[in-house]
Amino acid sequence: MVKQKKVLVIGGGAAGLTAAIAAARGGAKVTILEALDRVGKKILATGNGRCNYTNIHMDLKYFHGTNVKFARGVLGAFDVQQTIDFFEYLGVAHRIEDGGKVFPMSGQAASVLDVLRYELQNLGVKEYCNAEVMDIRSRKNEFEVHLKNGEKIKGDKVIVTTGGKASPQLGSKGGGYGLAEKLGHAVIMPFPALVQLDLKASFLKGVKGVKFIGTAEVLKGDQVLRKEEGEILFTDYGISGPPILQLSRKAAEQLTKKQKVYIKIDMFPNLSEEELLTMLYIRLGYQPEKQLDFSFIGLINKRLIPVILKEAGMKNLQKQCSQATEEELKAIIKILKAWKVEIIGTQPWKNAQTTAGGIDVKDIDTKTMESKIVPGLYFAGEIIDIDGDCGGFNLQWAWSSGYIAGENAVLNSYIEGDA
Repeated sequence: MVKQKKVLVIGGGAAGLTAAIAAARGGAKVTILEALDRVGKKILATGNGRCNYTNIHMDLKYFHGTNVKFARGVLGAFDVQQTIDFFEYLGVAHRIEDGGKVFPMSGQAASVLDVLRYELQNLGVKEYCNAEVMDIRSRKNEFEVHLKNGEKIKGDKVIVTTGGKASPQLGSKGGGYGLAEKLGHAVIMPFPALVQLDLKASFLKGVKGVKFIGTAEVLKGDQVLRKEEGEILFTDYGISGPPILQLSRKAAEQLTKKQKVYIKIDMFPNLSEEELLTMLYIRLGYQPEKQLDFSFIGLINKRLIPVILKEAGMKNLQKQCSQATEEELKAIIKILKAWKVEIIGTQPWKNAQTTAGGIDVKDIDTKTMESKIVPGLYFAGEIIDIDGDCGGFNLQWAWSSGYIAGENAVLNSYIEGDA
């Protein structure tokens, strides 16, 4: 007699739902075990509620990890076009926006979750919610999954897609790491990525909410670790905005190593220091009797003026423009072009969009996502030590790794056994 292979998917996020679909399409009987009261909550929050679900400029350079090359084969085996086709078949028409970002044409993240759940229902996948997994026990040709409520569920294959630690309010609490470690897998210490940065500065409350277009760099000594450009936002704890989120991983990684790192801001990236100095001379020359601080109104945000002048070492902010020395103007320009502030931390996990670190890829087969330690155990998504930049890269990793794990978990989907 033969029986249908039973696949248990632990975690109902992007990777888990995709893994479940792939496994069910392969003929398996699939159950999703989700700790929250419904699956896919994190999907609804992605892309500011619009779900930037992939990016047409997919490249390994947008990914990070201890061994980022691990992701190459995974992303190639279920690539961007296959992802777009996968969702088009399910009903999600796509639209490409700036930077190659791909969104549902509906503009709703709910569209993505709705069609995934419809496909799961069509395939007979069981969604078991409020089912927090506490332990996975591997026996010969079988797994026994222990739930918090005392229930035990058996399966032939297990796919762990519990996510990392980012956004715990949406279900990612890091529980999967302990499950993996009990089964012999090593975990690279997780830390927040795509997250706002905390700064060591006394002026932050006064500039909270101030935005500007500029460039930001993360520095370790004189070494530039990464540079980004776009809208930057000061907050009461530090700094935010899309460029900062992209930079944050480099900063957080160094902080975990107890290294000093700094943010360097250029508020006028399109002007050289010489060009900016010339502009200031002309500007101050129009009305030389005007107060120096007032002369910057119309050039930079009003709330930034006293902060920048003080950071430049100015004591008398109300002196006449005609009294400002060349050395003082050069010091001001240095702040406007290369304002350097120490980074002392990141915002907490609840503010992070993704997790850096996770299960070490050395013990995972890149072609199948199967554990090299425990046959029949698979991993996918954010729980693994692979993370991407903003722009649809993390979701693509979830779709790709999830689909491959699900597909490979059901090769020969019927096994010998009792009916």
